[in-house]
Amino acid sequence: MTGERRPTRHIVVMGVSGAGKTTVARGISELTGLRFAEADEFHTEAHVAQMRAGIPLNDTDRWPWLRALATWMTARHAEGVSTILACSALRRAYRDVLREGPPEVEFLHLDGSAELIRERLGRRVGHYMPASLFDSQQATLEHLDPDESGVVLQVAASPDDLVAAAVDRLGLPLREPVAGDQSGMASR
Repeated sequence: MTGERRPTRHIVVMGVSGAGKTTVARGISELTGLRFAEADEFHTEAHVAQMRAGIPLNDTDRWPWLRALATWMTARHAEGVSTILACSALRRAYRDVLREGPPEVEFLHLDGSAELIRERLGRRVGHYMPASLFDSQQATLEHLDPDESGVVLQVAASPDDLVAAAVDRLGLPLREPVAGDQSGMASR
């Protein structure tokens, strides 16, 4: 049938900095073929500099960024492309803006102890978000409400286990192996 749009899925991997959002979202993308995006790449240079200086963003800074993310998901939906987005999405209000994009957005909350995540942040190199902003993120975090479509996974598991659990719990189909693909993705 012409003109019929194939159904899409739009998943936001959420949580505080250091929870493993990007690693898990990329892993899910590799297994499923969902189009990956890193929300950090949508920040303006001024906002990156502000965070690099240890100054948290305020809501006035965040609203245009969140709307840009919702617009990106909506555009992919219009193309018939499913997405997976690594984005903190710490507050219900932020998630509400993301839900203004495609018809349905699901969340995968990577949650865990503050001690474990602080330890991970201490080992992380090459990221503009300093560990000093962790406490402000923890204070901002609002867990998923019962009416929000989503899954919560504990970050104490390995990244591979988190990816496998996410694919299973979200009911995501694995991508078709590409002929000649030697990456081992089909064996995961």
